[in-house]
Amino acid sequence: MNKTERVLYWIPRILSILFICFLMLFSLDVFEPGLTVKEIAIGLLMHNIPAIILIVLLVVAWRHEIVGAISFFGAGIFYITMVSLSALNSGLEWHLALMWSLNIALPAIIIGVLFLVSWTIRLKYR
Repeated sequence: MNKTERVLYWIPRILSILFICFLMLFSLDVFEPGLTVKEIAIGLLMHNIPAIILIVLLVVAWRHEIVGAISFFGAGIFYITMVSLSALNSGLEWHLALMWSLNIALPAIIIGVLFLVSWTIRLKYR
């Protein structure tokens, strides 16, 4: 592999780790005065379920890029769909919810595309 291909190999993996860490930052809102350790632990677990799933998928995608391409792209589309449906059910304007959800979904979709590029490059060398 040349230098460009090595960079394209590492970029989706590094961005995945950063994206998962970004998602895990949202779980820090469980720390409130008056909560017990058990309540905080349960809150952290519940908030981090999507991040834990993405960690497991990243471990598999590290070796099989197509898994990363499908899972991160799918996670982004799934998030957009769920936020849009939630907005429609609550009476909010769906286009505003769509724009808001892109802040989370777009990085996941980009990571999925980068895994797809990495996968196609590795197919060239097999």
